Amino acid sequence: MKKKRHAHHGGAWKVAYADFVTAMMALFMVLWLTSHDEKIKEAIQRSFLHPFAAVTKDSGGIITNMDTQMMKSSRGNFDAASAVELKVLRQLADDLIKMLQSNPETPETNPVKLDMTPEGMRIIVFDRAQRPVFESDSAAFTPYGGWVFSTLAWELSRYTNAFRIELEGHTEQGLAPENEQRTGWELSTDRAHSARRKLLENQVAPSLIRKVAGYADTLPLPDISPEDESNRRVSVLLKLKSGDNP
Repeated sequence: MKKKRHAHHGGAWKVAYADFVTAMMALFMVLWLTSHDEKIKEAIQRSFLHPFAAVTKDSGGIITNMDTQMMKSSRGNFDAASAVELKVLRQLADDLIKMLQSNPETPETNPVKLDMTPEGMRIIVFDRAQRPVFESDSAAFTPYGGWVFSTLAWELSRYTNAFRIELEGHTEQGLAPENEQRTGWELSTDRAHSARRKLLENQVAPSLIRKVAGYADTLPLPDISPEDESNRRVSVLLKLKSGDNP
């Protein structure tokens, strides 16, 4: 006589248990997120909303023109820079490209450019009419400009022992001053100081900032007209500490 086979009814508890574990994990994530300060919450939210995409120098992101070749000259200091310093500089450049490209509203023109220099790396932030960083004839940031410099500061604050920071403001030629007391000299200097304050507000150590200067229209970019709006910019120069004078 054949024995009766008993039906197995053990699958339902596994589904219920999986739902319970998922719910507990979600609760844990909520509690973990609420325990952090606003800056960390903002960074986490940004990473979920705009996950980093693979980036190359030929990609169509916010930064499409980065020269990764180290420029050397008789007055440069890359020969004296340590392998660790150069690695940090390259890592920072990669991180900046990824962070700034996460903004989905970026125009086709490049609002930010990274250049390797004999001293370290120069980050150029352009104030173009298509996507202004500053309010017109003002040192006040637009919402977009505040986002760019806050993002930049957040990255720089992670590399506090790698470099010194110098800030330079520039304008294009032909800029009509509001009055005799508000020329391109005042505007470029004030914008450099606005950039300095934004970096400090976002955890960049004050001791890292060694110079803040405005050059008005005296240093136009090479190979473009001095009247071109691309000359309206703020440069953040990251100088390797190995180049400090003893």
